[in-house]
Amino acid sequence: MVKITKEDALAYHHNGRPGKIEVKPTKPYRTQTDLSLAYSPGVAYPCLEIQKNIDDAYKYTDKGNLVAVISNGTAVLGLGDIGATSGKPVMEGKGLLFKIYGGIDVFDIEIDEKDPEKFCDVVEKIAPTFGGINLEDIKAPECFYIEERLKKTLDIPVMHDDQHGTAIISAAGLKNALEVAGKDIAKVKLVINGAGAAAISCTKLYLALGAKAENIVMLDSKGVITVDRKDLNSQKMLFATKRKDVHTLEDAIKGADVFVGLSKGNILTQDMIRSMGKSPIVFALANPVPEISYEDAMASRPDVLMSTGRSDYPNQINNVIGFPYIFRGALDVHAKAINEEMKLAAVIAIADLAKQPVPDVVNDMYRVNDLTFGPKYFIPKPVDPRLITEVSAAVAQAAIKSGVARKTITDWDAYKKGLMQLLGQETKLTRKLHDTARLHPQRVVFAEGGHPTMMKAAVQAKTEGICYPILLGNVDRLKRLAQRLKLDLTGIELIDMRADQEQGRRATFAKHLAEKLARKGYTFEEAYDKMYERNYFGMSMVEQGDADAFITGLYTKYSNTIKVAKEVVGIRPEYKTFATMHILNTKKGTYYIADTLINRHPDENVLYDVAKLCEHSVKFFNDEPVMAMISYSNFGTDEVGSPTKVHAAIERLQKEYPDLAVDGEMQVNFALDKELRDDKFPFTKLKGKDVNTLIFPNMSSANGSYKLLQALAPEAEIIGPIQMGLNRPIHFTDFECSVRDIVNITAVAVIDAYVEKIKENK
Repeated sequence: MVKITKEDALAYHHNGRPGKIEVKPTKPYRTQTDLSLAYSPGVAYPCLEIQKNIDDAYKYTDKGNLVAVISNGTAVLGLGDIGATSGKPVMEGKGLLFKIYGGIDVFDIEIDEKDPEKFCDVVEKIAPTFGGINLEDIKAPECFYIEERLKKTLDIPVMHDDQHGTAIISAAGLKNALEVAGKDIAKVKLVINGAGAAAISCTKLYLALGAKAENIVMLDSKGVITVDRKDLNSQKMLFATKRKDVHTLEDAIKGADVFVGLSKGNILTQDMIRSMGKSPIVFALANPVPEISYEDAMASRPDVLMSTGRSDYPNQINNVIGFPYIFRGALDVHAKAINEEMKLAAVIAIADLAKQPVPDVVNDMYRVNDLTFGPKYFIPKPVDPRLITEVSAAVAQAAIKSGVARKTITDWDAYKKGLMQLLGQETKLTRKLHDTARLHPQRVVFAEGGHPTMMKAAVQAKTEGICYPILLGNVDRLKRLAQRLKLDLTGIELIDMRADQEQGRRATFAKHLAEKLARKGYTFEEAYDKMYERNYFGMSMVEQGDADAFITGLYTKYSNTIKVAKEVVGIRPEYKTFATMHILNTKKGTYYIADTLINRHPDENVLYDVAKLCEHSVKFFNDEPVMAMISYSNFGTDEVGSPTKVHAAIERLQKEYPDLAVDGEMQVNFALDKELRDDKFPFTKLKGKDVNTLIFPNMSSANGSYKLLQALAPEAEIIGPIQMGLNRPIHFTDFECSVRDIVNITAVAVIDAYVEKIKENK
């Protein structure tokens, strides 16, 4: 599990613009006409239309995509009653999750009121602003009353996610776990440890799936909830058992089929699991410490089916699998409520998704995962791109069928396509890269270990579980720098390539390099001297198998680094050169730009290789390359100068690879505007296709283009440079790279290294 320090968390929330969310205009506002349309006098017209028909608010305002995350701060994330304002960072965080996963806008609203009646009064008064309301971090039993009242008085979806989010995901998981175990929900014995809002809601949903009340035993902090107890509220009374033979968790769990923990850590023992029935299902959902650790549960017996709330173990019960898509579907049909039919539809959709063949972005993403329905995978992963289409559509359909929808959807294929386009690509690729790298962390050498940015990135990459870092540099200096930066180097290997104890490795590396370059005048002595340099030593570690990948660039001139890479690891035999690309994630989509770093003035043969390298790399990122080779002319309009080499490269590529989607030379605007391109040049091989890969005629134009976009569109996410064509995972950074940039490159390097291992083992 990722280790978070107080300093990191505070810096994350404070640095730059404080907080995690903002409001952005969605309409033009540059001209006086724009402003007159946005406000006075133009704004009067939609106001009058809404006055005539109140539902037109969905047509002319953001109401249909706006959710209020509302809390009074009485039960904040394991922190308890810390107050409304103190809980605001959590509500902003929930808003961020709504946005990145569901494309939903959020206003977080913190109400300083504990009285449920007064709290509801406030919410009811502001409700016309929103298309839905997500209640958050309100303590039980008040949360039950608040939700029920608001559901009755308001005509928009209201959901207390602490209750229903966990319930929906755990119900989907339980449905599938029972299928894996070969058990009937109507016959299984369930133990629910915890009796708060989440536990109550989970149990209600299990009943809706077919569980029998007489087979359920619920416990709170005082023990088993029985009918003869006098301290029970109305919610707990619903699940009070008549049994006289159970008083403790140890009593209740004997012979049980299912344990669901929504309580506190380390209260379930291995012996208790051993006392359960065949193929027991254990959902230990307390966070951050589960009722029993995953390791202990799996060690207790071989047939246990385990789920936790943690991302570092299989079958995570994560609310983010549910609430963005439940609200997405509800909003898209302008629903008046989130009812039981919609919740059940979400449960079934989530459960069914886990049983379908897992797509490339999740299963064998870049050919590194192997997820199939079974004991280790019965709940979809949060990164599964199908969640937004399958769950949202299921919820929307249920809303229509149950009569709470104001709007009907008829073309469901078009609806799902619209959902896929809704979020664009921004940040998605990064999340996928990190999630994939985390599954198979590799040993990564960081050349400039003594650079503060590089060291911070290495520590963060380790903390996130992306890699096992190795820092090169003077060990004492590295430790002093870490102390100054307040960084924990525990678990990070420190290597001084110049130290006496590294004499043996320097000699081994030098011998290999001298033999490799013997026909280029290299002697052992010269090679040995080179091994005092971080790039020679670090790349040799990868070449000789002492590490899996190498990151360099913050201190080093590229010309020197390129020379070292060619000497130590070499270029893949099928190519004459290597290159780099940058990935740009924009709201319009993902674009690949090459060559941004290596080849200053490429000839037609180099451009040919760069195009082939791009094809391979774009497919590596699970995308289908559609490539345009860029120049200042279009398709031979200029027969002298640099366009001629681009034209020649295209001719060769199209002759040797007729199925490859590549054409040019062309100007950038024609590459990116397919309507313009197809109208003016209908003969192009790219007709009807959206270009995603731009190959520039020289390094200046490629480098300048991506940096111009970076400066003009700071919201665009840029990943790179990404090395293409070397024999080993040697990756470069820019000297201006941020910590996050280096972590992103590290994730790419890790995936690159793992894919290479797979190829070598075949």
